[in-house]
Amino acid sequence: MTRKMTRKEAPQKSRRWRKQGVYDKGSTEVRKSGCILMLPVIVLSGGLATRMRPYTDSIPKAMIDVAGMPFVHWQLSFLKKEGIKKVTMCVGYLGAMIEEYAGDGSRYGLNISYAYDGDTLLGTGGAIKKIEGILPDAFFVLYGDSYLEIPYKPVEEAFFRSKKRGLMTVYENGDSYDASNAVFWDGQLLAYSKKKKRRDMRHIDYGLGVLAREAFHDFPAETAFDLADVYEKLANDGQLHGHEVFNRFYEIGSPAGLDDLREKLMEGG
Repeated sequence: MTRKMTRKEAPQKSRRWRKQGVYDKGSTEVRKSGCILMLPVIVLSGGLATRMRPYTDSIPKAMIDVAGMPFVHWQLSFLKKEGIKKVTMCVGYLGAMIEEYAGDGSRYGLNISYAYDGDTLLGTGGAIKKIEGILPDAFFVLYGDSYLEIPYKPVEEAFFRSKKRGLMTVYENGDSYDASNAVFWDGQLLAYSKKKKRRDMRHIDYGLGVLAREAFHDFPAETAFDLADVYEKLANDGQLHGHEVFNRFYEIGSPAGLDDLREKLMEGG
């Protein structure tokens, strides 16, 4: 049965996210021909991007030009390269422009659907909570301004091995690119918080995670909250696995980050 979402600002021909195929079943860890099927990806692209004005005065952050193409083009192209099949874009501010550009994802070899915040922006956590009823058992979560060149399959496998409700990829940042917010030691994620800074925080939330649907059960619906709140609760409950990665992250959430990514992609990196 197809469940439709109410979205006031969405184009009439917008695609709805359907639970279908493998994700209808009780467990997401379903194997086909001996391989774990890649989890779907939720891309969080709903923010106002105030730090990126004037770039975002008339376009959403995902549509900022990076090396001759909108940023979302680079993100979707990499997801396809990593074997991802299904993507849901959680959008808000000027989100219809993202849908108009990326469409159903067929030109990227992806199946893309869209979930709109509606009249009130819900934040990175609230946007996922809004579609909780049609979420699969588990899914990747990717920030809509992050470009992360790491293999996804080992991340998925680490999540299932951990038997925890969440996984966060972490990078030893040492406050270099942004404020470090995680304590990761001897293969264990010991603490995470964006609000409570500790001197032993040397790692940072890299921007890619895996979450079980049940991680959102205790959070209120139709309320704005941050995905960081979900991660912090999981960490405090001992339910957040840390997966260390070693390639630096790129992002377009700041002018300096945008310049770095433009330079990288212009050089063919």
